[in-house]
Amino acid sequence: MQKTLPALALFAALTGCATVGAPPQGPGGAPAAAYMALGTEPDWTLEITDARLNYSGDYGETKIIVPNPGARASTTGRNYTTNRLAVAITPMPCSDGMSDRRYADTVRVTADGKSLQGCGGRILPPDTLAGTSWTFVSIGGVPVASDRPTSLQFDGTRISGSAGCNRFTGDFKSDGATLTTGPMASTRMACPGAGMAQENAFFALMGAPVGLEFASDGTLILTGTGGKTAVLKRVI
Repeated sequence: MQKTLPALALFAALTGCATVGAPPQGPGGAPAAAYMALGTEPDWTLEITDARLNYSGDYGETKIIVPNPGARASTTGRNYTTNRLAVAITPMPCSDGMSDRRYADTVRVTADGKSLQGCGGRILPPDTLAGTSWTFVSIGGVPVASDRPTSLQFDGTRISGSAGCNRFTGDFKSDGATLTTGPMASTRMACPGAGMAQENAFFALMGAPVGLEFASDGTLILTGTGGKTAVLKRVI
């Protein structure tokens, strides 16, 4: 029986594969606090910082924290080796087995002699928007209101969702770099608080083709005229 994997939430801060001995890179190329990896069945997580390797396994029942011995280059990537914990990171796309998310690295961890497979590094963009579902983080640079549920789904050539007030739907097309939506139909409720302002800002943004960008933490950034953006995080 599969258990919910809390580590998926931690991967909002996933970092990319760094050169040996250098800190991993976060969104925008800034130094990241840690390199993260995870696995399932049984669940485990691994955090690599400049100072330590922090492993949690068997659904949190096993904890191993050891000094970072430094990465050693190998023919397939890079390795970390200590008495209790060994880590092999290979730059090869990997699926976490619990969702459609894919990561840049395949990771093998040996903890107290027990070998486990998993994924790490930055979250890779989906091959296609069709079949993906998202929630809004911010619209026009303003964080969305926590009391207004939001969603954005791509289904075949149709887009639908809510920016915090009315439900909308319409056609979309994308070439991988640009997203264009046709006229969108929506319900016509008036919403209190920030919901209506969020919705108006989103519709204004989508009035012309927008640029598509996927950050290394997996978020989707839609950039419109004048640099206005909508930032979304993936649900499935």
